[in-house]
Amino acid sequence: MATYLGTNGSRIQNYTTNPDNPNEGEVWYNETDQVLKFQYPNVTSAGSWRTGGTLNTARKYQAGAGASSEAFITFGNYPREAITELWNGSSWTEVNDLNENKGLISGAGTYTAAITSGGNADPGKSLNTEIWNGTNWTEVNNLPTAVSRNVNHGITTSALSSGGEEPGGATVNTNSWNGTNWTEVNDMNTATQLNSGVGADNTSAIAVGNFDPSPASGPAMAKTESWNGTNWTEVADLNTGRSYTTSSGNTNTEVTTSGGTAGDSPGSAYANTELWNGTAWTETTDLSTARGLSGSMGGAFTSALQVGGTPSQSTAVEEWAGAGAAIGAWSTGGNLNTGRNNLAGTGTYTDALAVSGEIPGSGNTAVVEQYNGSNWTEIADVNTARQHLDGTGTITSSLVFGGYSTTITGDTESWNGSAWTEVNNLNTARRLGGAAGTDNTSALMFGGFDPPNNKAQTESWNGTNWTELNDLNNAVRDNAGAGIVTSALSFGGDRPGDTAQTELWNGTNWTTVNSLNTARQELGGAGASNTSALAFGGGPGNKQETEDWNGISWQETADMSSASPNLADAGTASNALAFGMGPGSPLNKTEEWNLPSVSTRTIDTD
Repeated sequence: MATYLGTNGSRIQNYTTNPDNPNEGEVWYNETDQVLKFQYPNVTSAGSWRTGGTLNTARKYQAGAGASSEAFITFGNYPREAITELWNGSSWTEVNDLNENKGLISGAGTYTAAITSGGNADPGKSLNTEIWNGTNWTEVNNLPTAVSRNVNHGITTSALSSGGEEPGGATVNTNSWNGTNWTEVNDMNTATQLNSGVGADNTSAIAVGNFDPSPASGPAMAKTESWNGTNWTEVADLNTGRSYTTSSGNTNTEVTTSGGTAGDSPGSAYANTELWNGTAWTETTDLSTARGLSGSMGGAFTSALQVGGTPSQSTAVEEWAGAGAAIGAWSTGGNLNTGRNNLAGTGTYTDALAVSGEIPGSGNTAVVEQYNGSNWTEIADVNTARQHLDGTGTITSSLVFGGYSTTITGDTESWNGSAWTEVNNLNTARRLGGAAGTDNTSALMFGGFDPPNNKAQTESWNGTNWTELNDLNNAVRDNAGAGIVTSALSFGGDRPGDTAQTELWNGTNWTTVNSLNTARQELGGAGASNTSALAFGGGPGNKQETEDWNGISWQETADMSSASPNLADAGTASNALAFGMGPGSPLNKTEEWNLPSVSTRTIDTD
């Protein structure tokens, strides 16, 4: 076993605590913990899916194109629509329509230069080819043969159309596009329809999945074929046969394929995702929601979107982060000295306060602890022991308010870094509300509970008094909050019954915005504004899910290590703290969230 003494003199710095902003790869010795530590990049080992912004129009049987998950276009719909939407990395915008209404179409290219051909139009299969220039669709020279359910590969100046359904059934036909005209080239080995594919141009492509059209209800197939510019070659099959699958990638050696159905049946959707390395398919992280008939996935092997599809006709979008992509991560921090739940939290990721709360079996506690980034230390108690309270601020300037002592209370206490002082009460006594704020002179309280009624009231603290402001749109309790007095979010809670609802505060009014992906109550929240926040944990059922808010929508990200309701929180969307866990996790546990790319790890010297 190596020891620290064996590394001393090798330019490893000693610290009593972890450094505030270590560089990725930096190694140091923590004298308090007596261990070597380093900054480690958080990356996905196998890739991951998370939810993206919803489409304006629900759709299936559409096409898509894009170079990454930050820039994407989707077009067409069922039954036969020309609608087109553009993704800018945070929201969808409807743009100019296709010239021909159609569904069951295929697309390739980038979000500023896309190509589509074939599809189901009115009255039947289409010859039509259209080019997108970033603003408009333009009709260009047609395919030689009308076809639907075909696959496009490549870019606007160099593409393939392969397989599909012609009037006589599934086809092996392949056509090459040179930027001006289509030319028939060598056929596929197996007639295909309802499959997907990608490619860089008309010299390098791959086609994935298939459907046996005889009988019409026949099974999906696992076929994969690779194009070398002249011929198609059958290569290793998918692990799961499927049709209506979707794929991303810009080569025939790095491909992601996901979703699909067991045959020509919308009700048999898959969540499976597989990765192609040029030789074999490997199963990886499933989609959050099984889907088929989407016909719309685009982007790179490591950055793509899965858009729309079934079940039913969907607006749902999922974003793919490939293996090696930087992600946030939860890691275990130092334990509280007094395990408890239903407490309040204030502060940042490295400097937080855990205030009051409930010790199961013993009742309310007045204990306050301070976190230094590694360990909790007991400091001055609050004046009134209570649970279900809220807190805002920093370790030198905090406010706690509301809760339940022996009765529902509006008591407010102010912290100056060394002592707690009782100040003016809330106008409406309550517990289980949401809160936002920066210090003991600026705070917001909203929602809550005073049996038998949930509350919608919002109050603002100016350093001396609470003032009632405009109410939430919906009364709620057990909600979480993030932000400041002029820019806040309220999300989740019990209305009664679990809710995913999110409301945005602009300093004057609350507006209902896009909901959480997972309805829950008793959750934690962190954030410095209404444009960037984190939601995590909650109940019932002891949830681990974590979601981040980008100003428009919630996206699923890495789960907590332990499922937990009734927890406290501190920090921002990029650096957060969860502590005082509820049922399903030790009451003294602390978890640290780190984004975007690194976390502190202990070096095992065995």
